[in-house]
Amino acid sequence: MSRRATSSTRPPRHPDGIPPGHWDENQAPDGYQPRNPSLLERSRHWLRGPDDLAARNRQNVLIDGIGVGFAAGIGTFLSVFLVRLGASNFMVGLLTAMPALTGILLAFQVGAFLSRQRQVVPWFSRARLFVLSCYVLTGLVPYLFDQHVPEIIVGIWALATLPQTVVSVAFSVVMGQVAGPRGRVALMSQRWSTLGLANALAVLLAGQLLQHWDFPLNYQIIFLISAIGGLVSYSFSIRISLPDQEAPPAPSGRGSPWRQELGVLRQYPDFLRFTASQFIFRAGLSMAMPLLPLYWVRELKASDMTISFINTAQTVVLLVAYLLWTRLAKRTGERRVLLICAFGASFYPFLTALTHSTGPLAIYAGINGFFQAGVDLVFFDIMLDTCPPQNQARYIGLYQTTVFTAMFLAPLTGTWLADHFSLGWGLLIASALRLGGFVLLYLLGVGRGLKSEAAG
Repeated sequence: MSRRATSSTRPPRHPDGIPPGHWDENQAPDGYQPRNPSLLERSRHWLRGPDDLAARNRQNVLIDGIGVGFAAGIGTFLSVFLVRLGASNFMVGLLTAMPALTGILLAFQVGAFLSRQRQVVPWFSRARLFVLSCYVLTGLVPYLFDQHVPEIIVGIWALATLPQTVVSVAFSVVMGQVAGPRGRVALMSQRWSTLGLANALAVLLAGQLLQHWDFPLNYQIIFLISAIGGLVSYSFSIRISLPDQEAPPAPSGRGSPWRQELGVLRQYPDFLRFTASQFIFRAGLSMAMPLLPLYWVRELKASDMTISFINTAQTVVLLVAYLLWTRLAKRTGERRVLLICAFGASFYPFLTALTHSTGPLAIYAGINGFFQAGVDLVFFDIMLDTCPPQNQARYIGLYQTTVFTAMFLAPLTGTWLADHFSLGWGLLIASALRLGGFVLLYLLGVGRGLKSEAAG
């Protein structure tokens, strides 16, 4: 009896890991003071993430985006670094086109390979780490070599094209499973907003640091700093937990595998219409990618700080635009957002080609970022919505093959136009391709009757 009484007067211990509200302090004896968790304990709890698996996956996706945004923000200076090292127009265009060439050759096979894996997340996170590590290797090249530095850097990024292809296919699979049909637009809006914030801060930081050292040391330092983003990305992306994939269905029918795939795709005309129209629009996006920094540096003599402001303006606008387009898509439908944004994004290269001073460039980049945000969100959702549901990774690989084809041919065509005519003409044709893609998106009815909208 006395032993029981002694036990009842002993203050109960606060159970670790129970969130506020689950521990009723009114049941504790008088004088009991709950122990406040230390900073280390709170940090460990934050790193573990929420108790709910879905919430924990979303948190890991967002923090992974922060790491990617930081590294990619510094990576926006890669093409400028090559230009300042004396790389030719073709070399700069090749940097943009190489991942696409590998994707053309291997994206479908990578998709088929990933569809046979029980878990895609390890392939996604490790491939991403390898790609981001190439920025660090880029920074080391001028320390180790005195000659052919641009060629060696381009060679490093040639090796990175295979893991880049893995990332491009696995990303859609992983994000689609984390969010589900009803949450894709919202999750990607949040991810790309946080990624854009990290990107903008990294661009500003890099722009400031580039002013403090002489070339090429300044570029080498910022590329080494990008390792922070790569480590953050890997640490959190590897924690995404998804159920095992089911084994893909056995191929049916006669003929070659490609003929069988085309037979399946004929059953999904929405997927084919979207794939064809986005191909033309994306060609216009890709053609401008190497031409813009070339035009800034060679035609307008833009400084590193000016280029930093241009990139920052676009990424800052993206932060707000993702949220605005997400709300508008819920209210008016994704097709309307798609058409508005595809039309608006078509004029960025055109406006740049007509510009003869650096003053308006940041404004034009901000306008482009506003419309590009809507294109990113809706393209991603339409692709997953119209993709054949069985063996999804395989058909995402097929879709990515068309994306990479546009990304390979268009930059090389753009730099060829720049060499034989002018950078301005290349930018004008890039705008024309974007407008052509917009017309196809409208005429083919892309975005009508999305299943994700019906589900939401």
